[in-house]
Amino acid sequence: MRSHNSTVFTVLFASALGAAPLASGCRIRTEVSTEEHEPPRTRTPRATPTPQPAQPPTAVQQPAAPAQPQATTPSAQAATNFVPSFAPLVRRVRASVVSIFVAQVELVAPQWGFMDPQERVRRGQGTGFVIENNEVLTNNHVIEGAQYIEVQLDDGRRVPATVVGRDPRTDVALLRLKGGVQTQPIALGDSDAIDVGDWVVAIGNPYGLSQTVTTGIVSAKGRTGRDVPLDPAGYYSFIQTDASINPGNSGGPLLDARGNVIGINTAVNREAQGIGFAIPINMVKTILGQLRDHGRVVRSWMGVSIRDVHESARRSLGLPDTHGAMVMDIHPQGPAVAAGLQPGDVIRSFDGRDITTSSDLAWQAATAGVGHSVRLRVRRGAQELDVTMVLSAMPER
Repeated sequence: MRSHNSTVFTVLFASALGAAPLASGCRIRTEVSTEEHEPPRTRTPRATPTPQPAQPPTAVQQPAAPAQPQATTPSAQAATNFVPSFAPLVRRVRASVVSIFVAQVELVAPQWGFMDPQERVRRGQGTGFVIENNEVLTNNHVIEGAQYIEVQLDDGRRVPATVVGRDPRTDVALLRLKGGVQTQPIALGDSDAIDVGDWVVAIGNPYGLSQTVTTGIVSAKGRTGRDVPLDPAGYYSFIQTDASINPGNSGGPLLDARGNVIGINTAVNREAQGIGFAIPINMVKTILGQLRDHGRVVRSWMGVSIRDVHESARRSLGLPDTHGAMVMDIHPQGPAVAAGLQPGDVIRSFDGRDITTSSDLAWQAATAGVGHSVRLRVRRGAQELDVTMVLSAMPER
């Protein structure tokens, strides 16, 4: 099984578990009264005042107007009655969230005088969620290299599963449960519709603690390989969240406030508190059909290497912003040669869609489709050019 290790970021796959010691956090607080008791005092009787004759009123007094009740706006009333709880959402979706257990047999080199290699079983675990047709979505790094995969449902049943398809470059895998068991699919939402600040819920299996629920907000969007340095050949546009996720949460769902999946929890910053990353579900939807039909993703290709537009390049080209992707190199057998692209060109739009970063262009070009003819808006020096290109299949790496 493959692992993405770095000094800062890690995927959330738990390969070994141990019981964590528990510590009591109880604290007893003793309160001491500081009130002093005074002795009883001798009271002096007050003199009775001499009654005075009543004076006639000089003016007719009007009765005070009754106090008017303060108006309550509908928003204020709703705020008063609102009791925040994600319990109904969790009850509705928890049967769709599963724990994944994997095993792989390895041969260990002879040690301490043993003549024959020894077998060792490596075990790991992660999380997944059920979609249609008894299929389970999870991370590719959870199941990569596994020789046996078992899925534990919310009711405790353990069901073997097989790999339908997987894509290392997006770290997505599609499994299918064996035996025709009854499951509850979960709804896939729209990750493009969420905003920074929206509430989200994560459910998973961190450190073997199944069905753990944490909440937070979307703290950022569009985090790329520059922000989360995992596989440099991968395609990333992560949702960042402060919902607590840990090793074992890999492959679990990130839900919006309606209970729809808007991401797959994938990575965490080990040196930060409350910074996790999820693959947008719309990226997964783009490749889901190919995983079902072909077991892998066949990507289209422009045949260029690109980078973001730096501020110095923006100034020299007179661009209004740093949006776009700058062409750094061109593959001699790629489609860019026939289209006439040159190093230094800045691609500002792809098939009518504006390009913000080089990651945007890489993802759109890879998913547009082999043989698809696309229109590019290119800035070359002071010129604006329209370029047509027919995409070819990306070479296998």
